[in-house]
Amino acid sequence: MAGPARGGHRQFLAWTLAALAVGVGCGRTAETRRLPNVLLILADDLGYGDVGAYNSEAKVATPHIDRLAREGLRFSDAHSPSTVCTPTRYGLLTGRMPFRNGMAGVFVGVQGPSLIEAGRLTLPQMLREKGYRTAMVGKWHLGMTFYDAEGRPVHDLDLPASTPQERASSEVERVRRADFSQAIPDGPLHRGFDEFFGTVACPTTDWMYAWIEGDRVPIPPSELLDRAHLPKHPYSRDNRRGLVAEDYDLEQVDIEFLRRSVEFLERHAEDSPERPFFLFHSMQAVHLPSFPAPLFHGSTAAGPHGDFLHEMDFIVGELTGTLERLGLAEDTLVLFTSDNGPEVLTVYHMRTDHGHDGARPWRGVKRDQWEGGHRVPMIAKWPGFVPAGQVTDQTFNLTDIMATLAGVTGYELPIDAAEDSFDFSQVLTGTAGPAPVREFTLHQTNRLALALRQGKWKYLDHAGSGGNDYSRPELTGYVIDHGAPGAPAQLYDLTVDPGETNNLYYEQPDIAMRMKADLDRLVESGRSAPRN
Repeated sequence: MAGPARGGHRQFLAWTLAALAVGVGCGRTAETRRLPNVLLILADDLGYGDVGAYNSEAKVATPHIDRLAREGLRFSDAHSPSTVCTPTRYGLLTGRMPFRNGMAGVFVGVQGPSLIEAGRLTLPQMLREKGYRTAMVGKWHLGMTFYDAEGRPVHDLDLPASTPQERASSEVERVRRADFSQAIPDGPLHRGFDEFFGTVACPTTDWMYAWIEGDRVPIPPSELLDRAHLPKHPYSRDNRRGLVAEDYDLEQVDIEFLRRSVEFLERHAEDSPERPFFLFHSMQAVHLPSFPAPLFHGSTAAGPHGDFLHEMDFIVGELTGTLERLGLAEDTLVLFTSDNGPEVLTVYHMRTDHGHDGARPWRGVKRDQWEGGHRVPMIAKWPGFVPAGQVTDQTFNLTDIMATLAGVTGYELPIDAAEDSFDFSQVLTGTAGPAPVREFTLHQTNRLALALRQGKWKYLDHAGSGGNDYSRPELTGYVIDHGAPGAPAQLYDLTVDPGETNNLYYEQPDIAMRMKADLDRLVESGRSAPRN
């Protein structure tokens, strides 16, 4: 749509939702009913095939997520902005494809500064401007600035390291040199959140194991992690020996995140029921190492990672159950999704040991440009507004959450924000027509390899996976001869070849050239979403 019509749609939708909300809830004015609460739950490394609602052959039951799907809208063609953690979080919170920022890979330890640029409009800031109380609990993983005693950012310290062992030692040394008495200047509180409790990066596979509250580290990490008492199994790898705080328990991370989110919801219901809230619950589960809480040990027949999946689903149930207990469920839009596909070792061992395929039915895993690397579960529930039990095949990117919530709340996005975010609010409410909201979507890997999806066609602007090294022992069995030797790029027709096994680059050169030109144009233009 053109700018004024698009803006008019958003304001009309906000008015319509307000009108429909009359009579919902008790003791609230019409003004407070016009905007829904938003609970955004982001799982970590959860594959499309890890959820029962998406995979009838899943070996771990996910009843709470399946219930969300039955009572809400399930997206069958949703994608993370990237195939790894840090850039996906950037895309989700800014509505902008992370390759435009230029960073490949992920932050570790006390690396920084914040990947989200100062002054850039974020999803929580947008909602805060609409009157929302905004809170984040969990894994930040977007970089922060920590200073040493001389006021120097520790991420800028010159600590030479040429071997993996030296690099590990240098990252531990950065943590050791950080002066945790100083406030963090560029964390969640400076990017739109009123409250934050969580971790700087991966909570159980990092160089710093300590809690952050607001912009402070109350109990600094002081000792090297003692792994003697941690579980040891095929899913316990990827656990770095970083510095740990005395109050930090790696097996209770997600339970502590849950406790803090429940506490926020209870406080909000008690002291600010008239205000809408936005709670971003960013899990550790089910990122390796699989360290489920002791309560879940042996709770499934699918080993430690199956137990971790069980804990993840339990947490979803506890969060949604808390909404119901507090009388907030009817007024809350719940969004559940994942930051990318499942991890290499997770998929390999779960397939081999338990017959469970977290990437089913797609080719590829975390880091790969193939569908298994970025096609993720995505479920939306909002009683009375999102029709229950529906499935949409609309292609969706997690960058679209920002423009969609702008549409729901009537927020007019400025031209220099949410450059790759499309408004799916009419899809949520079942009022969209058959036409696709997105004619295309962009994809990227941890190596900044790019791809473009247009309807049934998917063009990968590179050879190979774009991410993982398929000469690794765990991956050699999944190498596919796609029939186009020497091709510099890949082209697949997903309607007849969803497994991306037949590269049509040479057979359909005109389509490949057109999509290459379209991809280059969308990269160079600086945005892919319609201008407001």
